[in-house]
Parts: sequence; C-alpha cells; structure tokens
Amino acid sequence: MPQKLEARVAGALTNVRNPRVDNDVISAGMVEDLAVDEDGRVTFTFVLGREDPANLVREARSAVREVEGVVDVKVKVTEATSGPAGGQQSHAKAAPGSVPSPPQPADMPGLGHIIAISSGKGGVGKSTVSANLAVALAQEGLAVGVMDADVYGPNIPRMFGVTGQPPVEDQKIIPLEAHGVKLMSLGFMIERDAPAIWRGPIIMKILQQFLRDVDWGRLDYFLVDLPPGTGDAQLSLVQSAQVKSALIVTTPQEMAIGDALRGAKMFEKVGVPVLGIIENMSFFVTPAGETVNVFSSGGGQKLADELGVPLLGQIPLQAGMTELADAGKPIVIGDPDSPAAQAIQAVAAGVREKIGGKSIKLPIIT
Repeated sequence: MPQKLEARVAGALTNVRNPRVDNDVISAGMVEDLAVDEDGRVTFTFVLGREDPANLVREARSAVREVEGVVDVKVKVTEATSGPAGGQQSHAKAAPGSVPSPPQPADMPGLGHIIAISSGKGGVGKSTVSANLAVALAQEGLAVGVMDADVYGPNIPRMFGVTGQPPVEDQKIIPLEAHGVKLMSLGFMIERDAPAIWRGPIIMKILQQFLRDVDWGRLDYFLVDLPPGTGDAQLSLVQSAQVKSALIVTTPQEMAIGDALRGAKMFEKVGVPVLGIIENMSFFVTPAGETVNVFSSGGGQKLADELGVPLLGQIPLQAGMTELADAGKPIVIGDPDSPAAQAIQAVAAGVREKIGGKSIKLPIIT
C-alpha cells in the first residue's frame, strides 16, 4: 500500500510546474527524500532556489493533500545551490559535523544607507515610528524607501493608506508610493486576513525578492521595518544585504527594555552597529500641560547608556495619532505641529546627523 500511495503522490507532484524552468517539480529535482508510511503520512524535502516562486511549496503541499489515502503532509524546505554543470539546482549537503558558511550579504549601493528598524517585543509602535521617520526624511528632499519585512503582520500598507498589487515592468516589481516614500510589503500581495505560516527559508526568499526584484531606483535611505524579536527575518536581512545600522524602538517600561536589549545585542553580534534608541509612548501631555508618565520613565535612556549609544528621541503619546494612522496619514503629515510629529522630526534630524548628512536644527520636545 505505501508503494502504491507513494506512486500516486509522485504523480500528483508532477502536476506542479515550476514556470522558471518550465518543468514539473519532480523532473526538476525539487523533491527529495519522498516517503509514505503505512498510515498515509507523507514527508519530503522541497528544494527551493532563490529565483523560484515561493508559492511552489504551498502548491506542492496542496497537491499531495488531495491524493486519496494521504492523512498528513510534512514538508521540509531547503535552499538550492547551483550545480556544476548546466546551472541545474542541487541540494548542497554539508559533511557530518561541519558548519555551513553563512551567505555573504550583497552590496546594494543603489539602496543608499540601509537601516534596520527593530524592537524586542510587539506593541511598541515600531511600524508607526518607521512610517513617520520615512516621511520626515522624505520631507527633507531625500529619496526614501521602506521595505515591510514584518511578514507575519505587515502594517506599512495601512500606515501609508496604500492598497493594490504593485505593477511589474521588465520583470521588475515597481514599488508603490505615498507621501514621497517608495513602499514594498507582503500586505500588497496577500489578502488582509491571510495568515503567514512560513518557515525560515521562505521568509529569506521573500526578503531577497523584495531586495533584488524590486525597482527601487536610487535611494538615500532604505528603511526596513522588521517584525519583533530576533528571528528569521532579522537574520535573513543581514545575510542578504549590507545593513549599515540599526535603530531600536522601545517603550519606557522595564519589560520592553529587556526585550529591546536582546534585539540590540543581536545586531552587535552580526556586525551591524546600533545607531541609537528611540523611546516611543514616552509620556502624555494633558490639555492642562501636565506631563504624565503612562508607561514609567527613563527606560530608553537606561538602555542607551547600557549600549553606549544615544537616545535619539522620546516620542510622546498623541491624541488622534491612531486615527490618523488608520486613515493612512502619518502624524508628521496629518498633524505636523503636534508634539509627537516634532519629536519624530527631531529623530530624523538626529539620524541624518549620526549618518553624516546635513541636519536641520529642530526643537527638542521634553
């Protein structure tokens, strides 16, 4: 029975075609270690090349699931390497006990200064800071791009009020644009309620495609809005591109500071200098002018001191900021005279000054 079922599974996989090589995934050598047990559980390794469509894995899994007698499908995804003859793909297997060399990040001078914007935990307003910082830099006449690398919760489309799929011209994806900023996000390509249930190799492939297959043009600053934590997206980014620096977003409370510290240490270990700390939701100013520390105080400065980097700014809680974000209007556009907008503009000036660009003196919000 397993042999017959295995034959049917292999037959189903021959119906899944890779348009890049104009062949089915079995003939193209993309399926390895195919096994079917007596209970109908199927396992196989799927060898995915950098230029192959990422949805091939999903198509292969779906094709196998539809085979009568299959009760479960487990797919291990590995990255392919070019073979010595004819450019054929092959799965490079390391010798037992050896440690594979990490891929060397590519130099992409057209993207300008690549800045990773990261946080240790979710809910600190990292995407809000990324969107507003990008617009503030663009308002100074700089060419700015934002890559939404948060594949699990892409929020950049909503922050900028942009929807629809990006066009493709001459085999290059054309980024969408809003408020003078070029944008690319997985949120432009999937349904709003579609869950992203992907492992590391797929995440790396998506980020590499956003870096290499998008016509970004010539940029001064390329901001990468990362998901929380220190996982696959962070490592994939630093392995794929020469990230020049990182910005760490945190809130003042101790729990956020501890998580942010781990994120900062990760960048240090992979050779990416931390440019500075941005403390979001630092305080709230009441209509009477009283400052209220909603989430404690001093955490951002404490983290900056521990890392030996500057605290680039403290962004206050701002009434109406959420509504503006939901409407696709960053606070620096929707309410440019507000304390939060001025604080973000000061952060933008600090970033330019740290990197070496000409900076405009802006008021410091306290």
